[in-house]
Amino acid sequence: MELQNTVKEALNALYHHPDDAVRMQADRWLQDFQRTIDAWQVADNLLHDTSSNIETLIFCSQTLRSKVQRDFEELPSEAYRPLQVSLIALLKSFYKGPPKVRTQISLAVAALAVHVQEEDWGDGGIVGWIRDDMNSHPEFIPSFLELLQVLPEEVFNYKIAVRPDRRRAFENELASRMETAINILTACLSINGLVEQVLEAFASWLRLRHRIPAEVLASHPLVLSAFSNLNCDVLSEAAVNVISELIHYSAVRGSERVSSQMPLIQAIVPRIMSLKAHLRDTSKDEEDIKAIARLFADMADAYVELIATGSDESVMIVQALLEVASHPEFNIASMTFNFWHNLQIMLIERDPDVAHGGEASKEAERIRRLHVFRPSYESLVLLVSIKVEYPQDYTDLSREDQKDFMQMRYAVADALIDAALVLGGDAILKILFMKLVEVFNSQKNHLTDWRPAEAALYSIRAISDYVSTAEGEVMPQIMALLQKLPHQPQLLQTVCLTIGAYSKWLDAAPNGLSFLPSFVDILVNGMSFEETAAAAALAFRHICDDCKKKLCMSLDGLFQIYQRAVRGDGPLKVSPEESLHLVEALSMVVTELPSEHAKKALEALCMPVVTPLQEIISQGPAVLGQKPARDLTVHIDRLANIFRYVNHPEAVADAVQNLWPVFKAIFDIRPWDTRTMESLCRACKNAVRTSKTLMAVSVGVMLEEIQGLYKQHQQPCFLYLSSEVVKIFGSDPVCANYLRILLESLFNHTTFLLTNFQDFTSRPDLADDCFLLASRCIRYCPHLFFQSSIFPSLVDCSMIGITVQHREASKSIMSFLSDVFDIGNSSQGKAYISIRDSVLIPRGPTITRILIAALTGALPISRIETVTYTLLALTRAYGLKTLEWAKDSVSLIPPNAATETERTRFLQALSDIASGSTMNGLITPIEELSEVCRRNRSVQEIVQGALRPHEMKLVST
Repeated sequence: MELQNTVKEALNALYHHPDDAVRMQADRWLQDFQRTIDAWQVADNLLHDTSSNIETLIFCSQTLRSKVQRDFEELPSEAYRPLQVSLIALLKSFYKGPPKVRTQISLAVAALAVHVQEEDWGDGGIVGWIRDDMNSHPEFIPSFLELLQVLPEEVFNYKIAVRPDRRRAFENELASRMETAINILTACLSINGLVEQVLEAFASWLRLRHRIPAEVLASHPLVLSAFSNLNCDVLSEAAVNVISELIHYSAVRGSERVSSQMPLIQAIVPRIMSLKAHLRDTSKDEEDIKAIARLFADMADAYVELIATGSDESVMIVQALLEVASHPEFNIASMTFNFWHNLQIMLIERDPDVAHGGEASKEAERIRRLHVFRPSYESLVLLVSIKVEYPQDYTDLSREDQKDFMQMRYAVADALIDAALVLGGDAILKILFMKLVEVFNSQKNHLTDWRPAEAALYSIRAISDYVSTAEGEVMPQIMALLQKLPHQPQLLQTVCLTIGAYSKWLDAAPNGLSFLPSFVDILVNGMSFEETAAAAALAFRHICDDCKKKLCMSLDGLFQIYQRAVRGDGPLKVSPEESLHLVEALSMVVTELPSEHAKKALEALCMPVVTPLQEIISQGPAVLGQKPARDLTVHIDRLANIFRYVNHPEAVADAVQNLWPVFKAIFDIRPWDTRTMESLCRACKNAVRTSKTLMAVSVGVMLEEIQGLYKQHQQPCFLYLSSEVVKIFGSDPVCANYLRILLESLFNHTTFLLTNFQDFTSRPDLADDCFLLASRCIRYCPHLFFQSSIFPSLVDCSMIGITVQHREASKSIMSFLSDVFDIGNSSQGKAYISIRDSVLIPRGPTITRILIAALTGALPISRIETVTYTLLALTRAYGLKTLEWAKDSVSLIPPNAATETERTRFLQALSDIASGSTMNGLITPIEELSEVCRRNRSVQEIVQGALRPHEMKLVST
């Protein structure tokens, strides 16, 4: 009683106390209470207490539902029956009570049914029990109907902590009782006021697919009731749900199922088609229109294979879908977009079924179908392209509404792409161009309202990838029109992006060069305004990329634009991030220069970037050390992009050698500054990647620098720079001795820093880059890696960090281990198998144990695929040894966590892999062991306690 009163007091504080701190404290206490064993009895008592208020009832019903779902195994077996009796009593007592409470109790009863055996409910299982109790106590029918509704839903509720075998058995139990459930629901149809509830329950049972023949369903009273309720003045939500489920139930996936489902399809389609007139009925509530549109969209998605045949009936359905797409509310119109996408795939990518004939017949049928649907896609283009027009009050919209509008435009762009794949980009371009011309004509060439023109241009830009570079009729006219448009911000932004989108056309078109000067002027103008600078800079990059050969002759003018943007002292409003587009743009143009001119151009490209760095350095170490990182990285990031995009290896190698004093000064003064070091290492990495072996001289001094700095400052970026060097120079025998010294220094120091799990948790970035470098060594210099003392140290280090929660670090560690396990798969790696085995076999039992711990809960469920791959790589490498290690590990899992059968299936899957079987079909037992061991917190803690002792003894060498 005292604990019950405490719960009431905590709830009162949670809902009514004026102090936020007190409310938070009450909330934490209640959450902790829900996890206790006492919560069972207290929640049950308070639910049976007629004096409990609504807040107490809701909390206790939620608690009891959660306990049954997640913590059922806490209870001794003799408590099952009293719990069942109590829940049934509560279900009956709340038949007229608060709906929220009744729903929670219904869910608790359904969860109990998932846990316990069918016979615990009597001969007919829980469905038979519901039938018998409804006959005996008709006054409780509303409660029983709600229970009947949630039962099939709980089959797919993975919050219920039940073993996979039991979940499958429960689904089969319900399937075998489906006829009984349907009969119950049919009998309840005649009870006044319950039709909506009956239909909702029927929809729920339909989710257990294909248990009733289609011809039976087509004329079933429940289905006919749903059909009739579609014609009510107020549309029945339950009827819509039933018909939606019937559509999914009869969905056509492959010609072999069409005939079996045709009776139901033939009943559904006419009923939905009869609702077409309602789509334009202004007297209809918007929610009703949305429900009707949903039925049309569901029908089209489910029967797209039939619709794609191009029959007369198909065309009628597609016309109805166009009615939906024409609705002014986008959330209604967009319901059809998935259908248009799927139909496009059927028309373009799938071979049509042809009873007789070969490829010629298939191609003829494909052409016929495309011809049938061309008018529909043409209409779709006209309907959706107007929806991207900016609303007049756009600037007054909230930030969230503006974001939604932009998302809507992206969705329309996707729909236009689907149409372009069916019609061809050139055909759609003509349609959209006519819209643009109409805008000009309607406003007599003076765009007083920019929005329609912007919408047409946005659509034209969306299909740019599908317009032929040889298109010579419409594109020149569009390009000419772009130069006449006013520079209103949103319109100018779209103009800039359109120029960038058609940069390939500009390069290929015979008259493309004539447009470039005016377009560059437009883009420079766009960079002069904050609202359009990003779009203009991006478009500038695109035209320099695709038209670089044409622009080489205009390099001086481009350099002037570049310098103004990079220096930031002119009218251009390009941000430092956006200026990187211009850096890349000029770098790509410089790439097209002959080698004899490239070096000078590269120097000019670097000069406005390097000069500010030299000025800072010239002021002395104190100034350089105190500058904000941003003052340096803004310039170094630009150098990084120059070295990446200027594809003149010798010129880049010379530039780095000349700039090394600048780099060294920054390395020496700011090695503690992570952001600056990352930027500088990225620049060096890009230079190494571009220049490769031509950078040999600079690489030597560069690595000597970072080798010394790493011991003091442990910057992870030093490791990823070394990783790029290993890729380029790893196989070079001239560099072997130097690289061995470098790698041993870096790895020895890293393993010294990562000696326990807490080190991995606090420095996951270091672990990530360390093991990425190790994997790179395995691929490019195994002769240095495996024959070094660092190999066993890294394996020991990896074992400590496998279960680190940081996703990338954990992934890198397991990728490293997989690479080690798989070394025998390559001809180059076979020479190191004996070294690998001497290190791994003594550690094999522990590695296996840690991997199984990771699989069963030490790592999030989202990592199962990575862990499984690593475990299977170990199994493939060591076969029966791994199986013995795994047997020893899973034997530690208590039998109440995983049964002998579940463990045996897991081990059999590993045995099959060890015997050379493919992974197909063998992943399920591994995933099910993971699921079983994670089914609730208590089980997960038991398993981890067994598999992950506090002190893991590692082999020392």
